[in-house]
Amino acid sequence: MQVPSDKNTVHTQMKNLTVINNPLIKRDITYLRDEETKEYQFRLALKRIAYILASEVSKNFELTEISVKTPLEVTIGHKVKKDIILVPILRAGLSLVEAFIEMIPYAKVGHIGLQRDEKTFQPVEYYYKAPKNLGASTVIILDPMLATGGSASVATQFLKGRGASEIIMASLIAAPEGVNKMEQEHPNVKIYTAQLDRELNASAYIVPGLGDAGDRTFGTL
Repeated sequence: MQVPSDKNTVHTQMKNLTVINNPLIKRDITYLRDEETKEYQFRLALKRIAYILASEVSKNFELTEISVKTPLEVTIGHKVKKDIILVPILRAGLSLVEAFIEMIPYAKVGHIGLQRDEKTFQPVEYYYKAPKNLGASTVIILDPMLATGGSASVATQFLKGRGASEIIMASLIAAPEGVNKMEQEHPNVKIYTAQLDRELNASAYIVPGLGDAGDRTFGTL
C-alpha cells in the first residue's frame, strides 16, 4: 500500500485522519528515523513534534467567551469549554505527555497500560487509572506509533465503556492499517499524526518507521 502523495488524498481515503504538514515536523521526523540519533536527541526531536501536534489537536476545542479586565479596559476573552484529559498508552505514550501538558497546563492525565503479545500482536491490558469525569471532557489518547491499531482501538473502547464520548487520537507516525482499523471500529474518533508511513512489515512494525519508540525514548534497546 503506497503512502498518499499529498494531504488532500489522505483526507479522501481516510476521512478522520489529519496528517500535519509542517517543515519542522518533517525535519524532526528525519531525526527520529535515523538509527544514529542518540536517546537525548530523540527525546528532544519528539518533544518538538509533540508541541506542534498539541497545537493542531487543540483546534478542535470549543471556547466560551468570558470578560477580562486589562490595565486599560474590560474586554472579551476566552476559555476552553470542556476539561481536557490526556491518556497516554504506557509506556511509549508517556513521551508525549510533557509537551501536551505544557501546551494545556490545566489538563488532567490518566494512564492505560497495554503491552503487545509478540506472538499474536494483540494488546494485553495491565493497568488503568483515569479521572472520573470522562463523559464531560475531551479525551486525547497519546501513543507515538499507530501501527496495527489494536492498542488504540482497545484503549478507545475501554474509555468509551467508562463514559468518554469525545475522543481524539494523537500519534507521531501512523500506518494505513492502524488508521483503517480505527476508522472501522471507532468512526467518531479523529486521528492526528505527524507522518503517515507506508505499511506494516511481517512483525507488525511500521515501515520505514523509526523502530520501537518506547525503547528509543527510554534507552532500553
